[in-house]
Amino acid sequence: MRGIRFFIYRSPTNNLSVDCDCVATPEAPEMADIGVFASLDPVALDKACIDAVRESPDHGKIHLIERIDSRCGPWNLEYAEQIGCGTRQYELVVLE
Repeated sequence: MRGIRFFIYRSPTNNLSVDCDCVATPEAPEMADIGVFASLDPVALDKACIDAVRESPDHGKIHLIERIDSRCGPWNLEYAEQIGCGTRQYELVVLE
């Protein structure tokens, strides 16, 4: 098949825990649902999700932000942009 191929990346941000879904016994969720994010750019998608967590009024975000920062989350996005995986710039469009 020829033509343009693209991927749509999505990130449901519900039942947010400090652990990845891949962990066998993850910590219990401490943050409420934020919504579902989608993008053609995986770096912009992750940046939008992290920004949404940081801007959330939910007190449970403290633990998640600590985990993101302790794992060099912002630096990982910067590096992904540097090597051409996408951009940290995004426009958030809210669908209701």
